[in-house]
Amino acid sequence: MARLYLIRHGEPASGWADADPDPGLSGLGHAQAAHAAATLRGLGVTRSLTSPLRRCVETAAAFARETGRPATVEPAVREVPTPAEVADRHAWLAAVMAGRWSAFPDLAPFRAGILETLRAQSSDTAIFTHYVAINAAVSAAQGRDEVMVFRPAHASITILSNDGGVLSLVEAGAEAPAINAL
Repeated sequence: MARLYLIRHGEPASGWADADPDPGLSGLGHAQAAHAAATLRGLGVTRSLTSPLRRCVETAAAFARETGRPATVEPAVREVPTPAEVADRHAWLAAVMAGRWSAFPDLAPFRAGILETLRAQSSDTAIFTHYVAINAAVSAAQGRDEVMVFRPAHASITILSNDGGVLSLVEAGAEAPAINAL
């Protein structure tokens, strides 16, 4: 049985409603990433995947410095994609997070990609990813349809087990205040 450590990226230098679609980490975010990396090293984790977005790559870089093993970029664990016709990402994302996966069939491939990637892991793996992606995994592991089942804090570590493709929640990571989304 593999343990999957889902790490939400550290605090970004700009928020999800700001103009920068791919911010790096803030100073606090770098410190959070270093703390998460030390925790993972202490757990003996040596393998990692990361979203291609800068805030995750920078969070994963702290883990690479701790272990000497760089993360493999895995596009399937990326941020939730915004449909091209959406002009206001902030409003769209708020509606998605308040809803159910079944109400957003266009997001089914996104969620399926995350779950397929997690189910394919046969060894303990750190996965540097995003708020909605972590919720996609946890809601599936719990057999729930809600998009948002909890609020993972920046650089929090949520642990799932993968037993032959069956995902189970072992431990939810620390939660963020309600205003600290994405």
